[in-house]
Order: sequence, then C-alpha cells, then structure tokens
Amino acid sequence: MSATMSASVGRAEDEYGPLPSGWEVRTDMGRRYYVNHNNRTTTWNRPETHAAPQSTLDVQQQPQTPAAQVNRRTLVDDVLEANSSGQQPAPGITNATSNASSSSAATRNANGLPPGWEERFTPNGRPYYVDHNTRSTTWVKPGNSNKTPATPGNSLGPLPAGWEMRLTSTARIYFVDHTTKTTTWDDPRLPSTLDQSVPQYKRDFRRKLIYFRSQPAMRAQPSNCQIRVRRNHLFEDSYAEIMRQTPAELKKRLMIKFDGEDGLDYGGVSREFFFLLSHEMFNPFYCLFEYSAHDNYTLQINPASAVNPEHLTYFKFIGRCMGLAIFHRRFLDAYFIVSFYKMVLKKRITLADLESVDVELYRGLKWMLDNDITDVLDETFSTTEERFGEIVIIALCPNGSEIPVTEENKADYVNAVVNHRISKRVKDQFDAFMSGFNELIPQDLIMVFDERELELLIGGMSEIDVDDWNKFTDYRGYEVGDKVIQWFWKILRGWPPEKKSRLLQFATGTSRIPVNGFKDLQGSDGPRRFTIEKSGDPSQLPKSHTCFNRIDLPPYTDYDIMEYKLSLAVEETVGFGQE
Repeated sequence: MSATMSASVGRAEDEYGPLPSGWEVRTDMGRRYYVNHNNRTTTWNRPETHAAPQSTLDVQQQPQTPAAQVNRRTLVDDVLEANSSGQQPAPGITNATSNASSSSAATRNANGLPPGWEERFTPNGRPYYVDHNTRSTTWVKPGNSNKTPATPGNSLGPLPAGWEMRLTSTARIYFVDHTTKTTTWDDPRLPSTLDQSVPQYKRDFRRKLIYFRSQPAMRAQPSNCQIRVRRNHLFEDSYAEIMRQTPAELKKRLMIKFDGEDGLDYGGVSREFFFLLSHEMFNPFYCLFEYSAHDNYTLQINPASAVNPEHLTYFKFIGRCMGLAIFHRRFLDAYFIVSFYKMVLKKRITLADLESVDVELYRGLKWMLDNDITDVLDETFSTTEERFGEIVIIALCPNGSEIPVTEENKADYVNAVVNHRISKRVKDQFDAFMSGFNELIPQDLIMVFDERELELLIGGMSEIDVDDWNKFTDYRGYEVGDKVIQWFWKILRGWPPEKKSRLLQFATGTSRIPVNGFKDLQGSDGPRRFTIEKSGDPSQLPKSHTCFNRIDLPPYTDYDIMEYKLSLAVEETVGFGQE
C-alpha cells in the first residue's frame, strides 16, 4: 500500500493477501490502518484470516532458509506501534479504560465534539481532548481552536527537566524533549496510557521514530519511482537504476518491477527486492564487504576493496540502497559490526569495539594499558599490514615510525591503533558510503538513534525461537533444573519480540540469528554456544561478554527481582554491563 495514497481509497487486500470479508485497508498521513465495515470500527492491526492452526511439529520441521527468516522479520516501526495499539485506541475504537462513558460516540456527540474526539480529565480534574483520528491530544476543545489555550503549568506543575512547551502556528501545544532531541504532542506530565508498563528504552525509541518519520525530509514525494530489474542480473540492474535517478526521484513512491513478471508492487515485491539485493551487495565475492573476525554473519568494510577499481562508486550505491530502505520502511538482510553503526552515528570508537574486529590485537592492547610497559615493549607509533602478500609499514601519526611508545604515551598509541584498524584504513570507502546514504537520510536525523536502535532500524526485528535458544545453551555453575535457569527461560518467553532482540544484542552484540538457528552461533574464537554463567552478587545486574556469547547471571533468590534486574541490564543501557 502506498504511503502517499489518500485515506479515501481502500483495498480489500494488501501484500499479505486478501483481507477477511468486510475488511478494507487504508492509509492516512502515511500510516496504514484497517476498516471493519461489519461493525464500523478501525484498527492499526491487520486482521487475521481464520486459518487452521499449524502444529508445533510442523513449524519445527520447516527448514530455516534465509527467505523464511526474512518473512519472520518485522519493521521496528510496526512492532513499536502494534505493541502500543492495545494501550492507545485506534481511530474510532472506544477506550474502555478512559473516563468517558461506555457509549463514547454518543457521549462525544452529546458534548458537541466532532466524530473521533473524546473528552478526558487529568488527575487534577482539568479536561483535555483526545483526537483518535490523529492520535493526538490538546487542551483546546474542538471548535474553539482560535482561542489561546490556558497555560497548563499552574494545574500540572513544572515540566520535567530537559522539556520545553511550544506552540505551533495554529496555537496547538507540543513538547520538546531536549535530552532525546524528540518532540511529542503528549504532555509528559499527563498519565499516558501509552507509557503504562512500557520500559524507558521503548518510550524513547518510539518517540525517536515518531520524530524521525515526521520530519519533512522523510516524507515521500508525489508520483512514483520506477525500478525495473532482471532477477539474474540483480546487482548490475539495481546499480544502473538507482544511480541514474536523483535523490528527489528516489523519494517518490517505490515501484519495483522484476522483468517478465506481472503484478503490482504493494510492498511485497519491494521487500523481496531489498532482501535479494542485500545478499548481492554484501557478497564477499565483490570484495566490498567481508565477514568480521568475531563471527561469520556480521559484516565490515573490506580494506582491500580497491582491487575493484570502481569500488568507491559501489560504496556510494550501497549507501543509497541503505538510505532507500530506511526511507521507504524496508529492511536489509544484513548486520554489521557495532563499530560500523557507531561510525554512521559519528560516535567515538573505543578499544572495546576492536574486540569484534581483531580479538588478538584487542587483548594485546588491553594488556598494554593494564601493565607497566617500561623496558618491556619496543614499539613505535606505526603498524604493519599485509597488502597482496607484501608487508607495509604505516605511520599512525606524522613521523610515527620515529616516535617510541612509552608508559606515558601508551594510551595515545592504543587510541591511534584502534582508530586506524577500525576507521582510518577504510575511510575512503566509508566516506563514499555516507555520501550516498546522506542523500536520502539527513545526518542530523539518523543521529537521534543509538547503535542498537540503528541495527534494528536497518535490519528489522527477527522472530526468536526461544525453544531453539534454550536447546543450544550451555551452563557454568548452574544446572538445567536450577530455579534461576527456569526463571530465566520463563522470563524470556514472556517478553515481547523487541525485548528478546534486545537481550540477544546484549548477550551477543547483534540481534542477528544464524540461518540454521542458535546451534551455529559464533564467538570470537569460532563456534561458541550461548552460555549462562553463575557469577556476581544478587544485588548486582547481569553482565554480558559479547565475544563469548555469555551472560554472567547472579544467583537471584526472587523471581520478580531477577526479572527487574535482567530488564534493567537489557533495556536501560547501551554498553553498560557489557564486556
């Protein structure tokens, strides 16, 4: 369904197939919703057809092909919105928990409110108005929008630290959170039904997504962007089609056409296109990207990509493709090392980021920082690399080969090595990539996310099979039957998909699941199964060791405390509690 299609136009099917009888899909303000003409209601969630349930045995016997995994992956936009739809009513749906009468439509009409509006009250008794059509709130009663709203500060108290209240040109109030650099129509002082029982990271991520998607630079342009490709020449045709068009043309509604195949693209074709193109662009055969030293399924830029004389043009093309996927709300079947996401966000690279790239070098540099190297090491501010069978000496700073490394300057040396190993040696390639990426995604907008969120934004969110995860897990200090272990899996089964993905990121450094499941999980030294180790005091949070796919789980004595501690470690931090 086109993101720019008028809300007055609906269809009885979408890319997933026909809708149940009496249902219709529409789009309003770029967001899809579904109309049930049987009872005259609407919802954000796609109605399910009543198909016969598939047995667990049948599901387990299905091969876990890459195509099957991409079909089980979801955009973070959809997950965050779907999980909040039960807490915030969709347009036209009565909110049973509100203070309004159960016959809300009749009550709203009796109160003189337009259809879809509802009157509610703050804890202090002040009325405010909910527009379910646009999912927004206002102090101004509909029909009186020309009146200047009263300042709400007197009845609700001051705004939280870092917040500011502003007015639009039509005197509508909105709020600015300078801490997360996001805006919202919701007054942070009001008891929000959306935020009840919702972790802070998710509230922040949702606000960031709303801000990100609402900016003028992220709005689709009128008309269509036609891309026609041949399946057996996907990389070459995609390169020619995408690079011939201007960024403005690529921001029009995307219409993918596979040569010789009939049908219209209502989303399914473009999803398949980006999935197949991902496997082409990041195929090591093209020498543009390579698998990281950490495992065999996260990617990094190949420093030897210059063997392809057109490599910088191809990196710009890949940057455009990634920007195109984010702009049009599609995902790529590709996951990168953490430092790549940090480079996109212009965040500082640290020694910890080196562990997923070169574990031996990481250990050597860490030992250097932790020990006195006086009269122990004889190094200079230079490093060596093998280029096509030849050893080349590279100075890490001007005249680096003549500057000895001492106890006093070793920290500078470590920083220089890390920056060279991760970013400087692929600077030309990365700059070309970002030149294409920023043609569609402005840098100031993408920087509202952190590296974990960026991974989910690019790669989507996988459906995690907890049974498979449990089956291929090792234990140290614990037994399978220990209550802490039983609690761990019970907690995990009860978590929503995005929280499971957060735990997987926390434990392994990525939300990517190997094609053949958890049995193929890789560590820094080869195959390494997920491990839970008994370590730490019950007063502490769990810790993770991403290069070894290990969680240090203290011997908690209370289920609720353990869930709280595990949630806190997974949700509230980026990098905290990780090694």
